[in-house]
Amino acid sequence: MEKRARVLIDCEDAKGLVYKISKVFYDRDLNIDNNREFVDKEQNRFFMRTVVTGLFDVNELLEELKSVVPDDAHIRVIEPKTKKIVLLATKESHALGDILIRYMDGDLGADIECVIANHDTLRDLVERFDIPFHYIPAEDLSREVHEAKVMEQIDQYTFDYIVLAKYMRILTPKFVKAYPQQIINIHHSFLPAFIGANPYKQAFERGVKIIGATAHFVTDDLDEGPIIAQDVIPVNHRFSWKDMQRAGRDGEKIVLSRALSLVLQDRVFVNGNKTVIF
Repeated sequence: MEKRARVLIDCEDAKGLVYKISKVFYDRDLNIDNNREFVDKEQNRFFMRTVVTGLFDVNELLEELKSVVPDDAHIRVIEPKTKKIVLLATKESHALGDILIRYMDGDLGADIECVIANHDTLRDLVERFDIPFHYIPAEDLSREVHEAKVMEQIDQYTFDYIVLAKYMRILTPKFVKAYPQQIINIHHSFLPAFIGANPYKQAFERGVKIIGATAHFVTDDLDEGPIIAQDVIPVNHRFSWKDMQRAGRDGEKIVLSRALSLVLQDRVFVNGNKTVIF
């Protein structure tokens, strides 16, 4: 029975890589439905995403591809399936609510395993969608103790990504290390400008003419992880910082949705502290 797979390869650049990889597909009588490649000339790094269909064994195809690319290659042969996500939230509903509605409408492209929050504010909203809601209060707990409880709850589920849907707590290196390149955050600023708390107030005080939102992978450096998606909204001198905040919420949920779609379709490569997106 024919199968379909997304083949993702990144490695040191070398002459003839596209030919060698394509020949593996040709020799196996696989059809190339879609193909994109890119070379980062500064880093001498090659990236390729190919969608193939045909009769193949994943492990055999993987081994054959390894034989024609440099030894440092990262190769993934991914048979499309519905991925699973865990959502972390605090009090704000706009990003979380948008994801829940897309899930209900069948447009998300993922199953939501649960929502974990450090406030109970969003319980009623989440439970309307028949999704488990776990309230883990942070009051009177150290950040490390609270995170340990959150991680214990997260690890009860099988998932592909953790999405911070306006989760307003800074994660420790231990937490980030436990889920490498699996944590996606939406930041209410056009990074790298205005990192940290209350970027709308920072933007207002600076007199900016655009505000933005940035979805990125989380690293140990606050709001400096590889960027997946961004967008901007024009503002002017009539906007207070509260007006900017209200206007920015639409941008935040749209950018987060776009980033999730790219990641869930395996279109994102992490390249150092940047991304390559096909």
